[in-house]
Amino acid sequence: MPMTMTQKILAAHCGRETLAAGEMILADTDLVLGNDITSPVAINEFRKAGCDCVFDGGKIALVMDHFTPNKDIKAAEQTKKVREFANEKNIPNFFDVGDMGVEHALLPERGMVTAGDLVIGADSHTCTYGALGAFSSGVGSTDMAAAMAYGKVWLRVPSAIQVRLTGKLRKHVSGKDVILHLIRLIGVDGALYESLEFTGDGVAALTMDDRLCICNMAIEAGGKNGIFPVDEQTLAFLSEAGANPPRVFAADADAAYSRVIDIDLSALESVVAFPHLPENGKTFAEFGDVPIDQVVVGSCTNGRISDLREAAEILKGRKVAKGVRALIIPATQKIWLQAVKEGLMEIFVAAGCAVSTPTCGPCLGGHMGILAKGERCVATTNRNFVGRMGDPQSEVYLASPAVAAASAVLGKIANPGMLD
Repeated sequence: MPMTMTQKILAAHCGRETLAAGEMILADTDLVLGNDITSPVAINEFRKAGCDCVFDGGKIALVMDHFTPNKDIKAAEQTKKVREFANEKNIPNFFDVGDMGVEHALLPERGMVTAGDLVIGADSHTCTYGALGAFSSGVGSTDMAAAMAYGKVWLRVPSAIQVRLTGKLRKHVSGKDVILHLIRLIGVDGALYESLEFTGDGVAALTMDDRLCICNMAIEAGGKNGIFPVDEQTLAFLSEAGANPPRVFAADADAAYSRVIDIDLSALESVVAFPHLPENGKTFAEFGDVPIDQVVVGSCTNGRISDLREAAEILKGRKVAKGVRALIIPATQKIWLQAVKEGLMEIFVAAGCAVSTPTCGPCLGGHMGILAKGERCVATTNRNFVGRMGDPQSEVYLASPAVAAASAVLGKIANPGMLD
């Protein structure tokens, strides 16, 4: 039976030769992930079920990133609960302030995911690791608890949408624009419980950071996961990160897809997703002046070093517009340090930006950049739901680092080409 790339990975993790879309399977997990919001709930469920031991402490990662550094007493108590659990159960991969990062940037950087893995996480953007040729998907905290205890998870095998990429992106256009364009095409439920499988000659023209960004937002189209084929770029990334040896799976040539979508990367323009859904994408020809109050460059979607370089290129020698708050949040400590070494931090501070330690912070309306009533923010984050970054009457516009940086300079949502 012909299978997609995702179906082959799932088959390998449940001891089957073949799988068909719609089947229920009990699959072995290679990594179980939780953060400071979801892990405490999973720990409570773990204890309520009477579980004593975790299946393998080395295959669990607990990353304190959403409300850290602790923003209040409740956040401190949540982190304390997870810290104590990690110590009790001998879980070495516990990442806290000073040694942490935004989870979906941190784990690939640390080589904790490799091609062919099955990764689940109690965070919806766990689908990021499909960029590395892994099956990865978000689950609830109860599923996380069960997986910590037994190393297994129940899954329904998804059908797949094939996204065929051709061409090469133009200047200032990035992976963020690719995924916002795709979500604009199919809607926030266009890939509901399906795998988004990216193929075609255009894959080679995308950087690993582009691919990580694209897979990160597969969930914003309703996808169960997003996944890229394993190529030389993937293998080089995994080798540099010190990941385990890859297990390379590829879709059969005659694999069945529910639909096929063609995207010419060379034809894409910058896309901005207007409130209050990621599907509300617009190009600059489709709207006029939209004054803003805040810009955020960071998150698990666009807080990597390439994103900071793109923003710094535009901000260098310029100033953030009066009345605009610009926040730069490197996704990990390693990225933060690299930005210092490259002089990017000096550029950001000289431009009038505030630079933060790694944290999810404003992305989920946690801290470090909450919006007041009526305020607008251009953000490189992944969601712009009502009240996502603060007051229910605030607005979040999703965009690439290039658009965010240009908007900070001009005080309105701006095409970065205007500053070339």
